[in-house]
Amino acid sequence: MKSINILFFVILGISLTACSTDTDTDNPIANTTEEENPTETIPEVETLYFPPLNSDEWETISPEELAWNTNAEPALLDYLNEKDTKAFLILKDGKIAMEHYFGDFNQDDFWYWASAGKTLTAYTTGIAQAEGLLTLSDKTSDYLGEGWTSAPTEKEALITIWNQLTMTAGLDDTQGDCNTPDCLTYVADAGTRWGYHNAPYTLIQEVITQAGTRPFEEYFSTKLKDKIGMDGSWLSTNGLNNVYWSTARSMARFGLLNLNRGVWNGETVLDDDTYLDAMTNTSQALNKSYGYLWWLNGKESSMLPTLQLVINEELIPAAPQDLYAGLGKNDQKLYVVPSQNLIVVRMGNDTGDAALGPSSFDNQLWEALSTLIN
Repeated sequence: MKSINILFFVILGISLTACSTDTDTDNPIANTTEEENPTETIPEVETLYFPPLNSDEWETISPEELAWNTNAEPALLDYLNEKDTKAFLILKDGKIAMEHYFGDFNQDDFWYWASAGKTLTAYTTGIAQAEGLLTLSDKTSDYLGEGWTSAPTEKEALITIWNQLTMTAGLDDTQGDCNTPDCLTYVADAGTRWGYHNAPYTLIQEVITQAGTRPFEEYFSTKLKDKIGMDGSWLSTNGLNNVYWSTARSMARFGLLNLNRGVWNGETVLDDDTYLDAMTNTSQALNKSYGYLWWLNGKESSMLPTLQLVINEELIPAAPQDLYAGLGKNDQKLYVVPSQNLIVVRMGNDTGDAALGPSSFDNQLWEALSTLIN
């Protein structure tokens, strides 16, 4: 385990919570259609590079070799520095095309993923289902027991693991991280309301613990983390949530696993194409820009944390249509772009919006990236 610099302990006390309004919506859930989730045409790549496990070795490819607009690189780096970025990486075909650290932050330093780490839990849930430990249609109470919420018994029984993954549990999201029954109160029937709610999400990890024979963190490490050479740890900042901390390169490794659809250098980590497709496509009709804890670009509308408003535009207009992303508080970013075989990682402090997930920084960054890459 690499050491965490002193800044880690300062930031450990920062609350990384997410809460939303309890305003209901009349929009019913509906089955997503093929038109809502168009299949992207992905160019074939003869060789996708994977860095070796337990090593700092990682092949590089320069922006010049890629015929990118290198004149745009200084402006991009200045912008990232101005926005209090700690780490920034771009992978092209698995190789490092750009890697920059700012201030006294370096390659070996850990930083928090915030809600971008939800994607790790989504992936681990897929592995658990593929191994037969659970199914997404299972009632959450099958694993947490009746009374895990304060909702009426018949309303609690409507909540499934799928609802936890899609933010449609129908519980009061203004309670944020609090996951005791008195905080998990009924607002709407599961599946009829989208609300960005940390507590039901966090409890997925307990579901996986109860479904198997070992704690979630051990299962995650054995089935995912160790298989792709990630470093990092799950740590709670308030005794309720569970936030992942790692190096920027480890976030990039996870992005690369997603880019290659669950296979790491020939070894299958998640063998379930149906789950992989569903995880990174519209999961429900309420927020079309949300999959299984992943944010999706290129959809006709979106919703944001803390709001019960449908915004009739795609999430990041300047970004590629097929981009999907792990997005966390204070602008922790993991972007995956299958059509261009790109992974982009940004770690750092808040860039100005104090957003819990998507922010204006997403579009501004992709405007700058488009100038560089195109």
